[in-house]
Amino acid sequence: MNSLANRIAVTIKNANPEETHSIEIMQYALGIILNTLLIIVSTAVIGLITGRLTECLTFLLSFCFLRLASGGFHLKTAMACNIVTTLLSTLLPFLIAFSEFGLWIANSASLLIMILFAPNPDNNARIPASIYPMLKLVSIVMVSSNFFLQSTVLGLAFLVQSLTVIPWTRRQTH
Repeated sequence: MNSLANRIAVTIKNANPEETHSIEIMQYALGIILNTLLIIVSTAVIGLITGRLTECLTFLLSFCFLRLASGGFHLKTAMACNIVTTLLSTLLPFLIAFSEFGLWIANSASLLIMILFAPNPDNNARIPASIYPMLKLVSIVMVSSNFFLQSTVLGLAFLVQSLTVIPWTRRQTH
């Protein structure tokens, strides 16, 4: 993906060198777009093949929206993120179904984790600390909504995402 993003950035820069950002900036932005697109398309294709398109896309979107608000652990490479996110989005809704009590436990665990640890943004994120309370509130409201919606897929996505918010290792301070 990185080489494709670079080729596209170079093409854009050559087409309009005066009014475009640097190749590095465009490559970075294009890399994010291409990796996101790869995850969405891969999840959709696998969802179509398995007959679980709605569940797979619901898992992916709810996982991603909660992640935007709550932050969480990042994998070391974009490729690892692509693979793990696609596998989670396509396998978990297919393999795991909660009972009513199991869903209540999953929702409660997710809610407790969000109350205790959200948000947990990446060290490189440029999110002002002043909006952390709003991000926590959004995370809590999202997870709490599933007590009313009673969706196994949402409960599963929220539980998986909430586990990434827990600071399993200490952050290094500089």
